[in-house]
Amino acid sequence: MSGQRKPSTINEYLKGVPADRRRALKDLRAKIRSIAPGAVECISYRIPAFRLNGVVVAGFCATSQGCSYFPFSGSTLGALARDLARYDQTKGSLHFPTDKPLPAVLVRKLIRTRIAEMKR
Repeated sequence: MSGQRKPSTINEYLKGVPADRRRALKDLRAKIRSIAPGAVECISYRIPAFRLNGVVVAGFCATSQGCSYFPFSGSTLGALARDLARYDQTKGSLHFPTDKPLPAVLVRKLIRTRIAEMKR
C-alpha cells in the first residue's frame, strides 16, 4: 500500500488487500465482531483494529504470505501457547495462511484472554 493514502477505516484497508487475504480478513473481522459486539472498529498502528472501552483488544493485517492477528498485548499469545502451538508467531502476532482461517473458538479465547488482562 506504499504510495497510497493511509486507510482511515477497515473497509478502506481491505480494498487494498489481495482477494485471498481480503476473504480471510473479512472472515476474521466477522468473528471478532460477533465475539466482541461492543468493540469499535478503528485503525491502530496502520492496521485494522478493535477498541473495547478505549483499549485495543484485537487487530489484523495482510502479509506477503498470508495474514496476521494481533492481540495488542505482550502476554496474550504466551498465555495461550498450547492452543497456538501450530501457528507461526512472534511475541506480538499470530500468523495464519489464507486457506486456513483462525477458528472462532480460538478467536474467542484470544479476545477473552486479552479482555481479562485489561481487568488486572
